[in-house]
Amino acid sequence: MKSFFFIVLVMYTSGSWASADYAPSKQLVIRNVTLIDTGGAKKDVLASLLIINYKLAIVTTDTLPLNDQMQIIDAKNGFLIGQLTLGEHVTFMVFDEDPRKKSYVMLDTKTYAQLSVFNSVVIANKYAEQKVADIPEQERKVKRGWLAYSPPPLSLATNYLDTRKWNRWESKYIDGLFLAAVLMDRQHWINQDLNSEFQVGELNDYNQGEIRAYRLGAIGTLNFEKPWVYTLFGANNAFSKGFDDDRDEDFTWLDYRLDIPLPANTTLSIGKQKEPISMERIMSMVYLPMQERTSVSDGFLPSRNVGFTYSGMLLQQNMTWAAGLFNNGVDNGESVSDSANQLIGRVTGVAYESKDKNSLWHLGAGYRLSDAKKGFQYFTEPEFNSSPRFVDTGLHAAAKIETLQLESSYRSGPLWLHGEYMVSQVDADVLNNPAFGGYHLTASWVLSGESRRYNRRNGTFGPVPIAQSVYNGGWGAWETAIRWSDIDLTDEGIDGGEMDILSLALNWWLSPIFNVNVNARHIWLDQGGVNGESNGINARLLLILE
Repeated sequence: MKSFFFIVLVMYTSGSWASADYAPSKQLVIRNVTLIDTGGAKKDVLASLLIINYKLAIVTTDTLPLNDQMQIIDAKNGFLIGQLTLGEHVTFMVFDEDPRKKSYVMLDTKTYAQLSVFNSVVIANKYAEQKVADIPEQERKVKRGWLAYSPPPLSLATNYLDTRKWNRWESKYIDGLFLAAVLMDRQHWINQDLNSEFQVGELNDYNQGEIRAYRLGAIGTLNFEKPWVYTLFGANNAFSKGFDDDRDEDFTWLDYRLDIPLPANTTLSIGKQKEPISMERIMSMVYLPMQERTSVSDGFLPSRNVGFTYSGMLLQQNMTWAAGLFNNGVDNGESVSDSANQLIGRVTGVAYESKDKNSLWHLGAGYRLSDAKKGFQYFTEPEFNSSPRFVDTGLHAAAKIETLQLESSYRSGPLWLHGEYMVSQVDADVLNNPAFGGYHLTASWVLSGESRRYNRRNGTFGPVPIAQSVYNGGWGAWETAIRWSDIDLTDEGIDGGEMDILSLALNWWLSPIFNVNVNARHIWLDQGGVNGESNGINARLLLILE
Protein backbone atom coordinates (compact mmCIF):
# COMPACT_ATOMS: atom_id res chain seq x y z
CA MET A 1 0.00 0.00 0.00
CA LYS A 2 2.83 2.37 0.88
CA SER A 3 4.55 1.77 -2.49
CA PHE A 4 1.26 2.26 -4.33
CA PHE A 5 0.65 5.53 -2.52
CA PHE A 6 4.14 6.76 -3.43
CA ILE A 7 3.59 5.91 -7.12
CA VAL A 8 0.22 7.69 -7.09
CA LEU A 9 1.82 10.75 -5.55
CA VAL A 10 4.63 10.85 -8.11
CA MET A 11 2.13 10.53 -10.96
CA TYR A 12 0.03 13.24 -9.37
CA THR A 13 2.88 15.71 -8.94
CA SER A 14 4.06 15.19 -12.52
CA GLY A 15 0.91 17.01 -13.71
CA SER A 16 0.32 20.71 -14.14
CA TRP A 17 0.08 21.43 -10.40
CA ALA A 18 3.69 20.46 -9.84
CA SER A 19 4.80 23.55 -11.73
CA ALA A 20 3.44 25.81 -8.98
CA ASP A 21 6.02 27.43 -6.71
CA TYR A 22 5.32 26.42 -3.10
CA ALA A 23 7.88 27.90 -0.73
CA PRO A 24 8.72 25.43 2.07
CA SER A 25 7.65 26.56 5.54
CA LYS A 26 9.48 25.62 8.73
CA GLN A 27 6.13 25.73 10.58
CA LEU A 28 3.22 24.16 8.71
CA VAL A 29 -0.28 23.74 10.20
CA ILE A 30 -2.97 21.62 8.55
CA ARG A 31 -6.28 22.37 10.30
CA ASN A 32 -9.53 20.39 10.26
CA VAL A 33 -8.32 17.23 8.58
CA THR A 34 -10.12 13.88 8.99
CA LEU A 35 -7.88 11.02 10.12
CA ILE A 36 -9.48 7.88 8.77
CA ASP A 37 -10.03 4.94 11.11
CA THR A 38 -8.67 1.88 9.30
CA GLY A 39 -9.62 -0.59 12.02
CA GLY A 40 -13.31 -0.77 11.22
CA ALA A 41 -14.47 0.91 14.41
CA LYS A 42 -15.70 3.98 12.51
CA LYS A 43 -13.86 6.28 14.89
CA ASP A 44 -12.61 8.91 12.46
CA VAL A 45 -10.94 11.83 14.21
CA LEU A 46 -11.03 15.48 13.13
CA ALA A 47 -7.59 16.80 14.02
CA SER A 48 -4.88 19.34 13.29
CA LEU A 49 -1.27 18.64 12.32
CA LEU A 50 1.77 20.75 13.21
CA ILE A 51 4.98 20.22 11.22
CA ILE A 52 8.08 21.99 12.55
CA ASN A 53 11.37 21.97 10.65
CA TYR A 54 9.86 19.45 8.21
CA LYS A 55 9.09 16.87 10.93
CA LEU A 56 5.67 16.02 12.35
CA ALA A 57 5.57 17.54 15.84
CA ILE A 58 1.92 17.31 16.94
CA VAL A 59 -1.28 15.49 15.96
CA THR A 60 -4.06 16.84 18.15
CA THR A 61 -7.81 17.29 18.43
CA ASP A 62 -7.23 20.43 20.50
CA THR A 63 -6.80 23.92 19.10
CA LEU A 64 -3.19 24.72 18.24
CA PRO A 65 -1.61 28.04 19.28
CA LEU A 66 -0.95 29.93 16.03
CA ASN A 67 1.49 32.67 15.02
CA ASP A 68 2.14 34.77 11.91
CA GLN A 69 5.23 32.76 10.94
CA MET A 70 3.15 29.64 10.25
CA GLN A 71 1.88 28.43 6.90
CA ILE A 72 -1.75 27.60 7.76
CA ILE A 73 -4.07 25.49 5.59
CA ASP A 74 -7.69 24.67 6.44
CA ALA A 75 -8.42 21.18 5.06
CA LYS A 76 -12.20 21.67 5.50
CA ASN A 77 -12.73 18.17 6.99
CA GLY A 78 -10.99 16.51 4.03
CA PHE A 79 -9.88 12.87 4.30
CA LEU A 80 -6.17 12.19 4.80
CA ILE A 81 -4.44 9.22 3.19
CA GLY A 82 -0.75 8.65 3.93
CA GLN A 83 1.85 8.01 6.63
CA LEU A 84 1.97 10.02 9.87
CA THR A 85 4.84 9.29 12.26
CA LEU A 86 5.79 11.74 15.00
CA GLY A 87 9.32 13.09 14.64
CA GLU A 88 9.63 12.14 10.96
CA HIS A 89 9.03 13.65 7.52
CA VAL A 90 5.47 12.96 6.36
CA THR A 91 3.91 12.31 2.98
CA PHE A 92 0.15 12.34 2.43
CA MET A 93 -2.81 13.52 0.36
CA VAL A 94 -6.11 15.04 1.49
CA PHE A 95 -9.25 14.25 -0.55
CA ASP A 96 -12.60 16.02 -0.52
CA GLU A 97 -14.40 12.66 -0.82
CA ASP A 98 -14.16 9.62 1.46
CA PRO A 99 -12.02 7.04 -0.43
CA ARG A 100 -13.62 4.20 1.54
CA LYS A 101 -17.00 5.03 0.03
CA LYS A 102 -15.85 6.23 -3.38
CA SER A 103 -12.79 4.25 -4.43
CA TYR A 104 -12.47 6.15 -7.71
CA VAL A 105 -11.04 9.21 -5.93
CA MET A 106 -7.73 7.35 -5.57
CA LEU A 107 -7.67 6.76 -9.32
CA ASP A 108 -8.28 10.40 -10.23
CA THR A 109 -6.07 12.28 -7.79
CA LYS A 110 -5.85 15.35 -10.01
CA THR A 111 -9.58 15.91 -9.59
CA TYR A 112 -10.21 14.81 -6.05
CA ALA A 113 -6.94 15.39 -4.15
CA GLN A 114 -7.11 18.85 -2.62
CA LEU A 115 -3.74 18.86 -0.86
CA SER A 116 -0.47 17.04 -1.51
CA VAL A 117 2.43 17.02 0.97
CA PHE A 118 5.69 15.29 0.10
CA ASN A 119 8.48 14.98 2.72
CA SER A 120 6.64 17.58 4.84
CA VAL A 121 6.58 20.17 2.04
CA VAL A 122 3.35 21.31 0.35
CA ILE A 123 3.72 20.61 -3.38
CA ALA A 124 0.08 21.08 -4.44
CA ASN A 125 -2.79 22.84 -2.73
CA LYS A 126 -6.35 23.71 -3.76
CA TYR A 127 -7.29 25.05 -0.35
CA ALA A 128 -6.95 28.72 0.47
CA GLU A 129 -4.14 29.49 2.87
CA GLN A 130 -5.06 31.37 6.04
CA LYS A 131 -3.63 34.12 8.18
CA VAL A 132 -4.07 34.05 11.93
CA ALA A 133 -6.09 37.28 11.90
CA ASP A 134 -8.59 35.75 9.41
CA ILE A 135 -9.42 32.79 11.69
CA PRO A 136 -12.44 33.45 13.99
CA GLU A 137 -11.41 34.09 17.58
CA GLN A 138 -13.43 31.15 18.92
CA GLU A 139 -11.45 28.84 16.62
CA ARG A 140 -8.11 30.37 17.65
CA LYS A 141 -8.80 30.08 21.36
CA VAL A 142 -6.78 27.19 22.75
CA LYS A 143 -9.02 24.58 24.34
CA ARG A 144 -8.41 23.34 27.85
CA GLY A 145 -6.06 20.39 27.92
CA TRP A 146 -4.83 18.80 31.14
CA LEU A 147 -6.78 20.54 33.91
CA ALA A 148 -4.80 19.83 37.06
CA TYR A 149 -1.98 21.90 38.47
CA SER A 150 -0.07 18.63 38.92
CA PRO A 151 0.96 17.07 35.59
CA PRO A 152 -0.14 13.51 34.76
CA PRO A 153 1.64 10.94 36.98
CA LEU A 154 2.86 9.30 33.78
CA SER A 155 3.05 10.71 30.27
CA LEU A 156 -0.15 10.27 28.29
CA ALA A 157 0.29 8.36 25.06
CA THR A 158 0.25 10.41 21.86
CA ASN A 159 -2.49 8.16 20.51
CA TYR A 160 -4.59 8.17 23.68
CA LEU A 161 -7.68 9.08 21.60
CA ASP A 162 -7.45 5.76 19.75
CA THR A 163 -10.39 3.85 21.23
CA ARG A 164 -9.09 0.58 19.77
CA LYS A 165 -6.23 0.55 22.27
CA TRP A 166 -6.66 -2.24 24.79
CA ASN A 167 -6.05 0.06 27.76
CA ARG A 168 -8.64 2.71 26.88
CA TRP A 169 -12.38 2.56 27.48
CA GLU A 170 -15.29 4.81 26.63
CA SER A 171 -18.89 5.15 27.71
CA LYS A 172 -21.55 7.83 27.74
CA TYR A 173 -20.65 8.97 31.23
CA ILE A 174 -16.99 8.08 31.75
CA ASP A 175 -13.84 7.59 29.67
CA GLY A 176 -10.48 6.31 30.86
CA LEU A 177 -6.95 5.20 30.10
CA PHE A 178 -5.00 2.61 32.10
CA LEU A 179 -1.28 3.27 32.62
CA ALA A 180 1.52 1.51 34.50
CA ALA A 181 5.26 1.79 34.99
CA VAL A 182 8.11 -0.08 36.67
CA LEU A 183 11.58 1.18 37.66
CA MET A 184 14.35 -1.38 38.24
CA ASP A 185 17.63 -0.35 39.90
CA ARG A 186 21.09 -1.80 40.39
CA GLN A 187 23.05 0.20 42.96
CA HIS A 188 26.69 -0.06 43.97
CA TRP A 189 28.53 1.94 46.63
CA ILE A 190 32.04 2.40 45.23
CA ASN A 191 33.82 3.51 48.40
CA GLN A 192 33.58 5.51 51.63
CA ASP A 193 36.21 6.82 54.02
CA LEU A 194 36.48 5.91 57.70
CA ASN A 195 34.68 9.07 58.80
CA SER A 196 31.71 8.20 56.59
CA GLU A 197 31.62 4.66 57.98
CA PHE A 198 31.59 6.10 61.51
CA GLN A 199 28.73 8.46 60.60
CA VAL A 200 26.32 6.19 58.69
CA GLY A 201 27.69 2.66 58.95
CA GLU A 202 28.98 0.26 56.29
CA LEU A 203 27.45 1.25 52.93
CA ASN A 204 28.43 -1.96 51.11
CA ASP A 205 25.54 -3.62 52.93
CA TYR A 206 23.22 -1.59 50.65
CA ASN A 207 24.67 -2.84 47.35
CA GLN A 208 21.75 -4.53 45.64
CA GLY A 209 19.34 -4.72 42.76
CA GLU A 210 15.71 -3.86 43.43
CA ILE A 211 12.41 -2.86 41.92
CA ARG A 212 12.74 0.83 42.79
CA ALA A 213 9.06 1.41 42.18
CA TYR A 214 5.99 0.14 40.43
CA ARG A 215 3.01 2.26 39.69
CA LEU A 216 -0.37 1.73 38.06
CA GLY A 217 -3.66 3.52 37.76
CA ALA A 218 -6.08 5.30 35.48
CA ILE A 219 -6.71 8.77 34.11
CA GLY A 220 -9.96 9.78 32.44
CA THR A 221 -12.95 12.09 32.27
CA LEU A 222 -16.40 12.28 33.76
CA ASN A 223 -18.40 13.47 30.79
CA PHE A 224 -20.33 16.47 32.04
CA GLU A 225 -20.90 19.41 29.68
CA LYS A 226 -17.47 20.57 30.81
CA PRO A 227 -15.73 17.26 31.57
CA TRP A 228 -14.10 16.66 34.94
CA VAL A 229 -10.78 14.82 35.01
CA TYR A 230 -10.18 12.01 37.50
CA THR A 231 -6.83 10.53 38.49
CA LEU A 232 -6.39 7.30 40.43
CA PHE A 233 -2.85 5.97 40.89
CA GLY A 234 -1.14 3.67 43.35
CA ALA A 235 2.45 2.63 43.98
CA ASN A 236 4.75 1.11 46.51
CA ASN A 237 5.98 3.78 48.92
CA ALA A 238 9.53 3.64 47.61
CA PHE A 239 8.29 5.66 44.66
CA SER A 240 7.08 8.43 46.91
CA LYS A 241 9.87 9.90 49.00
CA GLY A 242 9.26 12.93 51.19
CA PHE A 243 9.90 14.00 54.75
CA ASP A 244 6.66 12.52 56.10
CA ASP A 245 6.85 9.06 54.49
CA ASP A 246 7.09 6.01 56.73
CA ARG A 247 9.05 4.19 53.98
CA ASP A 248 7.45 0.75 54.25
CA GLU A 249 7.01 -1.15 51.00
CA ASP A 250 3.25 -1.64 51.16
CA PHE A 251 1.17 -0.62 48.20
CA THR A 252 -0.64 2.68 48.76
CA TRP A 253 -2.89 4.96 46.77
CA LEU A 254 -0.80 8.00 45.91
CA ASP A 255 -3.20 9.99 43.76
CA TYR A 256 -6.97 10.07 44.03
CA ARG A 257 -8.16 13.38 42.70
CA LEU A 258 -10.91 15.16 40.80
CA ASP A 259 -10.03 18.20 38.67
CA ILE A 260 -13.05 20.45 38.11
CA PRO A 261 -13.03 23.25 35.50
CA LEU A 262 -14.30 26.57 36.83
CA PRO A 263 -14.93 29.98 35.22
CA ALA A 264 -12.07 32.25 34.11
CA ASN A 265 -9.98 29.22 33.04
CA THR A 266 -9.38 28.15 36.64
CA THR A 267 -9.37 24.65 38.14
CA LEU A 268 -10.28 23.18 41.53
CA SER A 269 -8.43 19.94 42.35
CA ILE A 270 -9.83 17.88 45.24
CA GLY A 271 -8.19 14.84 46.80
CA LYS A 272 -4.73 13.39 47.38
CA GLN A 273 -2.24 15.22 45.22
CA LYS A 274 1.07 17.06 45.11
CA GLU A 275 1.21 20.31 47.03
CA PRO A 276 1.52 23.39 44.75
CA ILE A 277 5.14 24.25 45.61
CA SER A 278 8.53 23.69 43.89
CA MET A 279 8.94 22.83 40.21
CA GLU A 280 11.11 19.84 41.07
CA ARG A 281 8.50 18.43 43.45
CA ILE A 282 5.58 19.01 41.06
CA MET A 283 7.28 17.40 38.04
CA SER A 284 7.08 13.62 37.66
CA MET A 285 10.25 12.03 39.01
CA VAL A 286 10.76 9.81 35.96
CA TYR A 287 11.14 12.87 33.71
CA LEU A 288 13.73 14.74 35.77
CA PRO A 289 17.35 14.74 34.52
CA MET A 290 18.40 12.76 37.61
CA GLN A 291 16.99 9.51 38.99
CA GLU A 292 15.99 10.99 42.34
CA ARG A 293 14.84 14.39 43.51
CA THR A 294 17.33 16.49 45.42
CA SER A 295 17.92 16.02 49.13
CA VAL A 296 16.43 19.47 49.83
CA SER A 297 13.15 18.61 48.07
CA ASP A 298 12.83 15.23 49.80
CA GLY A 299 13.96 16.68 53.11
CA PHE A 300 11.58 19.65 53.33
CA LEU A 301 8.50 18.75 51.28
CA PRO A 302 6.10 15.79 51.42
CA SER A 303 5.43 13.67 48.37
CA ARG A 304 1.63 13.96 48.56
CA ASN A 305 -1.05 15.49 50.77
CA VAL A 306 -4.84 15.48 50.96
CA GLY A 307 -6.69 18.70 50.33
CA PHE A 308 -7.76 21.33 47.80
CA THR A 309 -5.79 23.24 45.16
CA TYR A 310 -7.26 26.21 43.27
CA SER A 311 -5.16 27.34 40.29
CA GLY A 312 -5.21 29.49 37.18
CA MET A 313 -3.24 31.58 34.69
CA LEU A 314 -2.79 35.29 34.04
CA LEU A 315 -1.09 37.65 31.55
CA GLN A 316 -1.85 35.59 28.44
CA GLN A 317 -0.65 32.38 30.09
CA ASN A 318 2.70 33.92 31.04
CA MET A 319 1.93 33.71 34.76
CA THR A 320 0.50 30.93 36.94
CA TRP A 321 -0.84 30.93 40.47
CA ALA A 322 -2.01 28.21 42.83
CA ALA A 323 -3.16 28.01 46.43
CA GLY A 324 -4.00 24.97 48.52
CA LEU A 325 -5.25 23.88 51.94
CA PHE A 326 -4.20 20.41 53.15
CA ASN A 327 -4.56 17.98 56.04
CA ASN A 328 -3.32 14.39 55.79
CA GLY A 329 -5.30 13.01 58.74
CA VAL A 330 -7.83 10.95 56.79
CA ASP A 331 -5.16 9.32 54.62
CA ASN A 332 -3.14 8.42 57.74
CA GLY A 333 -6.16 7.00 59.54
CA GLU A 334 -6.13 9.82 62.09
CA SER A 335 -8.52 12.54 63.17
CA VAL A 336 -8.34 15.64 61.00
CA SER A 337 -8.51 17.81 64.12
CA ASP A 338 -5.39 16.08 65.52
CA SER A 339 -3.38 16.33 62.28
CA ALA A 340 -1.39 19.30 61.04
CA ASN A 341 -2.94 21.80 58.63
CA GLN A 342 -0.95 23.32 55.78
CA LEU A 343 -1.57 26.43 53.70
CA ILE A 344 0.49 26.44 50.50
CA GLY A 345 0.86 28.78 47.52
CA ARG A 346 3.04 29.24 44.43
CA VAL A 347 3.34 31.86 41.70
CA THR A 348 5.42 31.61 38.52
CA GLY A 349 6.10 33.87 35.57
CA VAL A 350 7.88 33.91 32.24
CA ALA A 351 10.48 36.65 32.66
CA TYR A 352 11.80 36.32 29.09
CA GLU A 353 10.91 34.44 25.93
CA SER A 354 12.64 34.77 22.56
CA LYS A 355 10.62 35.51 19.43
CA ASP A 356 11.22 32.02 18.04
CA LYS A 357 10.09 30.48 21.39
CA ASN A 358 13.40 28.60 21.58
CA SER A 359 14.66 30.35 24.73
CA LEU A 360 12.67 30.94 27.91
CA TRP A 361 13.46 32.17 31.43
CA HIS A 362 11.11 31.09 34.23
CA LEU A 363 10.91 32.46 37.77
CA GLY A 364 8.84 31.13 40.66
CA ALA A 365 8.25 31.38 44.40
CA GLY A 366 6.38 29.20 46.89
CA TYR A 367 5.27 29.47 50.51
CA ARG A 368 4.18 26.75 52.96
CA LEU A 369 2.71 27.37 56.43
CA SER A 370 2.11 24.47 58.83
CA ASP A 371 0.62 24.59 62.32
CA ALA A 372 2.99 21.69 63.22
CA LYS A 373 0.48 19.79 65.36
CA LYS A 374 2.52 16.62 64.88
CA GLY A 375 5.85 18.36 65.48
CA PHE A 376 8.63 18.29 62.89
CA GLN A 377 11.37 15.96 61.75
CA TYR A 378 13.48 16.61 58.64
CA PHE A 379 15.58 13.76 57.26
CA THR A 380 16.71 12.33 53.92
CA GLU A 381 19.03 9.92 52.12
CA PRO A 382 21.88 11.02 49.81
CA GLU A 383 19.75 10.90 46.62
CA PHE A 384 20.18 7.12 46.40
CA ASN A 385 17.17 5.01 47.31
CA SER A 386 19.22 2.13 48.71
CA SER A 387 20.86 4.01 51.55
CA PRO A 388 20.54 4.86 55.25
CA ARG A 389 19.54 8.35 56.34
CA PHE A 390 22.51 10.70 56.17
CA VAL A 391 20.91 13.78 57.79
CA ASP A 392 18.17 13.83 60.44
CA THR A 393 16.97 16.49 62.89
CA GLY A 394 15.07 14.06 65.10
CA LEU A 395 11.47 14.64 66.14
CA HIS A 396 10.69 17.88 68.03
CA ALA A 397 7.64 19.92 69.01
CA ALA A 398 6.93 23.29 67.37
CA ALA A 399 4.21 25.95 67.27
CA LYS A 400 4.39 26.50 63.51
CA ILE A 401 6.72 26.15 60.51
CA GLU A 402 7.11 28.57 57.59
CA THR A 403 8.88 27.39 54.43
CA LEU A 404 9.94 29.74 51.63
CA GLN A 405 10.96 28.35 48.24
CA LEU A 406 12.47 30.21 45.27
CA GLU A 407 13.23 28.87 41.79
CA SER A 408 14.76 29.96 38.50
CA SER A 409 14.86 28.00 35.26
CA TYR A 410 16.27 28.76 31.81
CA ARG A 411 15.81 26.72 28.65
CA SER A 412 17.48 27.40 25.34
CA GLY A 413 16.99 24.62 22.82
CA PRO A 414 18.50 21.42 24.25
CA LEU A 415 20.03 23.26 27.25
CA TRP A 416 18.12 23.43 30.53
CA LEU A 417 19.41 25.19 33.66
CA HIS A 418 17.41 24.96 36.86
CA GLY A 419 17.96 25.97 40.48
CA GLU A 420 15.92 26.13 43.69
CA TYR A 421 16.50 27.50 47.19
CA MET A 422 14.49 26.56 50.25
CA VAL A 423 14.49 27.62 53.91
CA SER A 424 12.24 26.49 56.79
CA GLN A 425 11.85 28.70 59.84
CA VAL A 426 10.68 26.73 62.89
CA ASP A 427 8.75 28.50 65.65
CA ALA A 428 10.00 26.57 68.72
CA ASP A 429 11.16 28.77 71.61
CA VAL A 430 12.69 25.87 73.53
CA LEU A 431 15.00 25.25 70.52
CA ASN A 432 15.73 28.97 69.95
CA ASN A 433 13.65 28.94 66.73
CA PRO A 434 16.06 27.11 64.39
CA ALA A 435 16.11 27.59 60.61
CA PHE A 436 17.10 24.89 58.13
CA GLY A 437 17.83 25.37 54.44
CA GLY A 438 19.20 24.01 51.21
CA TYR A 439 19.49 24.51 47.47
CA HIS A 440 20.38 22.78 44.22
CA LEU A 441 21.73 23.78 40.80
CA THR A 442 21.11 21.50 37.82
CA ALA A 443 22.27 21.67 34.19
CA SER A 444 21.13 19.25 31.49
CA TRP A 445 21.95 19.01 27.79
CA VAL A 446 19.97 16.87 25.33
CA LEU A 447 22.73 15.53 23.10
CA SER A 448 20.27 14.53 20.37
CA GLY A 449 18.96 18.11 20.14
CA GLU A 450 15.41 17.89 21.51
CA SER A 451 14.01 20.69 23.67
CA ARG A 452 11.80 20.26 26.73
CA ARG A 453 8.33 21.80 26.39
CA TYR A 454 7.26 24.48 28.88
CA ASN A 455 3.91 23.83 30.54
CA ARG A 456 2.14 27.16 30.94
CA ARG A 457 -0.62 25.73 33.11
CA ASN A 458 1.64 25.03 36.07
CA GLY A 459 5.03 26.60 35.29
CA THR A 460 7.03 23.39 34.82
CA PHE A 461 8.99 21.71 32.03
CA GLY A 462 7.92 18.45 30.43
CA PRO A 463 9.86 15.30 29.63
CA VAL A 464 12.49 15.10 26.90
CA PRO A 465 10.58 14.56 23.62
CA ILE A 466 11.87 11.80 21.37
CA ALA A 467 12.20 13.03 17.80
CA GLN A 468 12.95 9.57 16.43
CA SER A 469 12.74 6.45 18.58
CA VAL A 470 14.83 3.34 18.04
CA TYR A 471 11.69 1.60 16.77
CA ASN A 472 11.56 4.07 13.88
CA GLY A 473 15.19 3.64 12.92
CA GLY A 474 16.57 6.44 15.10
CA TRP A 475 18.79 6.63 18.16
CA GLY A 476 16.18 7.89 20.58
CA ALA A 477 16.98 10.89 22.80
CA TRP A 478 20.21 11.21 24.80
CA GLU A 479 20.59 13.56 27.76
CA THR A 480 23.49 14.29 30.09
CA ALA A 481 23.21 16.26 33.34
CA ILE A 482 25.21 17.57 36.28
CA ARG A 483 23.82 18.69 39.66
CA TRP A 484 25.07 20.19 42.90
CA SER A 485 22.78 20.00 45.92
CA ASP A 486 23.06 21.05 49.56
CA ILE A 487 20.90 20.51 52.65
CA ASP A 488 21.76 21.93 56.07
CA LEU A 489 19.85 20.53 59.07
CA THR A 490 22.15 21.98 61.71
CA ASP A 491 21.14 25.11 63.60
CA GLU A 492 20.94 26.26 67.22
CA GLY A 493 20.94 23.12 69.39
CA ILE A 494 20.07 20.67 66.57
CA ASP A 495 22.90 18.87 64.75
CA GLY A 496 21.07 17.10 61.95
CA GLY A 497 24.09 17.40 59.64
CA GLU A 498 24.94 19.22 56.43
CA MET A 499 25.25 17.26 53.17
CA ASP A 500 26.61 18.31 49.76
CA ILE A 501 26.23 16.08 46.70
CA LEU A 502 27.75 16.27 43.22
CA SER A 503 25.82 14.14 40.72
CA LEU A 504 26.41 13.16 37.08
CA ALA A 505 23.81 11.52 34.85
CA LEU A 506 23.42 9.97 31.42
CA ASN A 507 19.88 9.22 30.16
CA TRP A 508 18.89 7.31 27.03
CA TRP A 509 15.24 7.45 25.99
CA LEU A 510 14.93 4.69 23.40
CA SER A 511 11.26 5.62 23.02
CA PRO A 512 8.70 7.59 25.07
CA ILE A 513 8.07 4.45 27.16
CA PHE A 514 11.57 2.94 27.51
CA ASN A 515 14.49 4.58 29.33
CA VAL A 516 17.92 3.45 30.51
CA ASN A 517 20.02 5.75 32.71
CA VAL A 518 23.04 5.87 35.03
CA ASN A 519 23.74 8.25 37.95
CA ALA A 520 27.01 8.69 39.86
CA ARG A 521 27.31 10.72 43.09
CA HIS A 522 30.02 12.01 45.40
CA ILE A 523 28.69 12.85 48.87
CA TRP A 524 30.22 15.10 51.55
CA LEU A 525 28.67 14.83 55.03
CA ASP A 526 29.46 17.17 57.92
CA GLN A 527 27.91 15.89 61.14
CA GLY A 528 28.95 15.98 64.78
CA GLY A 529 32.22 17.70 63.91
CA VAL A 530 33.18 14.83 61.57
CA ASN A 531 33.55 15.18 57.77
CA GLY A 532 32.95 12.03 55.74
CA GLU A 533 32.96 11.27 52.02
CA SER A 534 31.44 8.48 49.94
CA ASN A 535 30.81 7.57 46.28
CA GLY A 536 28.12 5.53 44.60
CA ILE A 537 26.59 4.66 41.24
CA ASN A 538 23.15 3.44 40.23
CA ALA A 539 21.81 2.09 36.93
CA ARG A 540 18.08 2.19 36.21
CA LEU A 541 15.68 0.70 33.69
CA LEU A 542 12.25 2.36 33.24
CA LEU A 543 9.36 0.73 31.39
CA ILE A 544 6.00 2.48 30.90
CA LEU A 545 3.04 0.38 29.87
CA GLU A 546 0.71 2.31 27.58
